[in-house]
Amino acid sequence: MKVAVVGATGLVGTEMLKVLAERNFPVTELLPVASAKSVGQAIEFQGKKYKVVSMDDAIAARPAVAIFSAGGSISKLDAPRFAAVGTVVIDNSSAWRMDPTKKLVVPEINARELTADDKIIANPNCSTIQMVVALNELHKRYKAERIVVSTYQSVTGTGKQAVDQLLQERAGQQPTNPAYPHRIDLNVLPHIDVFEDNGYTKEEMKMVNETKKIFGDDQIRVTATTVRIPVMGGHSEALNVEFAEEFDLDEVRDILRRTEGVELVDDVQNNVYPMPQDAHGKDAVLVGRLRRDETQPKTLNMWVVADNLRKGAATNAVQIAEAMLKMGLLG
Repeated sequence: MKVAVVGATGLVGTEMLKVLAERNFPVTELLPVASAKSVGQAIEFQGKKYKVVSMDDAIAARPAVAIFSAGGSISKLDAPRFAAVGTVVIDNSSAWRMDPTKKLVVPEINARELTADDKIIANPNCSTIQMVVALNELHKRYKAERIVVSTYQSVTGTGKQAVDQLLQERAGQQPTNPAYPHRIDLNVLPHIDVFEDNGYTKEEMKMVNETKKIFGDDQIRVTATTVRIPVMGGHSEALNVEFAEEFDLDEVRDILRRTEGVELVDDVQNNVYPMPQDAHGKDAVLVGRLRRDETQPKTLNMWVVADNLRKGAATNAVQIAEAMLKMGLLG
């Protein structure tokens, strides 16, 4: 089982290697791929040293699977080249997510839709993943009609450049290569990705469009405000969900306890609720602060937290590979 990790030296790529090892994915040969300046650099994986290779060399090796986290432009260019030699590509960028010919997969929800013809598979946006995992079984039971979501996203979602900016600002230094147009330490930026003509950011529209595609339901109305906060790891979300059917809060809690990929963290009398620091290093999506919206019927408020580098990116990608392996779709 040859496995290529494209973008292996980045924040998400590093986490992908970690998750592959933790979950004992049956890697017989690792092909770490990074930029030209990193070729030849040594990477350790499961106690062995592997040298970073070029994209061309990785494609020539014909791996069974290539997990990409190297940006949309690289994915657009090189994912089809891997697919052409029979490699299954699992791509973490936005390049293929809304392509009608490509599956957008959260394994707990729609892995069963994968087939042998799927050679390029899209990994959803980190914020979308944790939201739909939290809502999946509730949507089946009560049918979500409208979702209002506000996110509180870690700087790790932007990458190492943003982490460096936060740490430099926190140390009282002027950032040498800032990732954001404004200070992030002791500040909040209601601005993730670029602004579009409708006044929403691309990140906000990703949540709108990806949710519909993953659930296979164009009738769900989603509106989002995505916000960057000075936190080092873990994304948080406030969800306000209007259902078609009436719900009982005790039943909601029971459903969430049984939802694959969810951990219910909801004991406000003892100050127990999901926080980014508690999600760090976990694959579960933490859900709490469950309460009715008292301003309108059939509407639930909930607070959802997940490690954006794990379930929001690396873990979800590896779980897609695991699902394909289980279904006999990886050579």
